[in-house]
Amino acid sequence: MSHPLAQFVLFDGFDPLDVVAPYEVLSAGREFLGGELDLVFVSAEGARDVVSGTPGITLPATAAWDPGAPGYVVVPGASGPADAVPVLLGRFAASAAVPLLRRCLAEPAVTVAAVCGGSLALAMAGLLAGRTATTHVLGIGALAATGVTAVRARVVDDGDLVTAGGVTSGLDLGLYLLERDFGPRIAHAVEELFEYERRGTTWTGRGRVPAA
Repeated sequence: MSHPLAQFVLFDGFDPLDVVAPYEVLSAGREFLGGELDLVFVSAEGARDVVSGTPGITLPATAAWDPGAPGYVVVPGASGPADAVPVLLGRFAASAAVPLLRRCLAEPAVTVAAVCGGSLALAMAGLLAGRTATTHVLGIGALAATGVTAVRARVVDDGDLVTAGGVTSGLDLGLYLLERDFGPRIAHAVEELFEYERRGTTWTGRGRVPAA
């Protein structure tokens, strides 16, 4: 039986911390799970070196993106000058990644997890209308304008779509996925290893609706 696969999507101008933070968390989780989780850097174009939006940082996508592989597809935001970030996200939202993302969102065995501007890119591509998500505080208004129910929370769990806020929230996203899918003891073991405690509120659609 094959292990679940965490695919980290790289695109030109991606934010490296959006990728590396959850990658390290899930990688540590893999060790505590006895290897029962595989991780890989991918791109829509296949194996290639992908230049981030942070000067001097390039990561290698070692495989083509497989939208049908059970597990996680982690979508980062972009980094760079403030006026460049929306442009980079817009390019990604109009790229060959869109059909792959659409297939991921239609695949019951796949959870799409987006960090920071990653959810905004998905929304700009028209993939999140009617869903509940979060993004960086500077993009909340733009996210809501696409028809998304935008929630100010550190992590938002909308079933097969899990999104996180600003760039450092990738740590919290990874830890939440470990707790949700593998149990709190695995997540706690990684927290202890990293000497990091999760921050903020995690929103889910469960429980009572607040009174007006």
